[in-house]
Amino acid sequence: MGQASSTGIAGGCLCGAVRFTAAPRDKNFGVCHCSMCRRWTAGPFLALECGATVEIDNTSNLGIYRSSEWAERGFCKACGTPLFYRLIDRDFYAVSVEAFDDRGGFSMNSQIFIDEQPNYYEFANDTKMMTGAEVFAAFAPPDAGQAKE
Repeated sequence: MGQASSTGIAGGCLCGAVRFTAAPRDKNFGVCHCSMCRRWTAGPFLALECGATVEIDNTSNLGIYRSSEWAERGFCKACGTPLFYRLIDRDFYAVSVEAFDDRGGFSMNSQIFIDEQPNYYEFANDTKMMTGAEVFAAFAPPDAGQAKE
């Protein structure tokens, strides 16, 4: 476990029922502070951009929750581990940093939805920061409006 395959780095859920490989764009990960991610993960969501490189070994235990008109969240139906956030109709997966077997060399470089970050925690890392409005302006489909992610 933890070895990079020809298509990426191996990973999976807590119980092992869902295994995957993914090729992160690089080793820099981002943090999402939006209320949906915090409710979903019981804290901020730390994720690596993996484009469309995510390959699930067996999808029978993979659950998908459509959280908005343009995004879905993947999780293990057996143990509940949050695995990824993906955009529908785009080649974009944000895979949980903690779902990878080998996290060596990962570095936090950005934080989004900082305007929704609660005041009871704060990261000391010096990162790029974006509000929810800035995220929607940069990444949301033109017809998405200002709905939650």
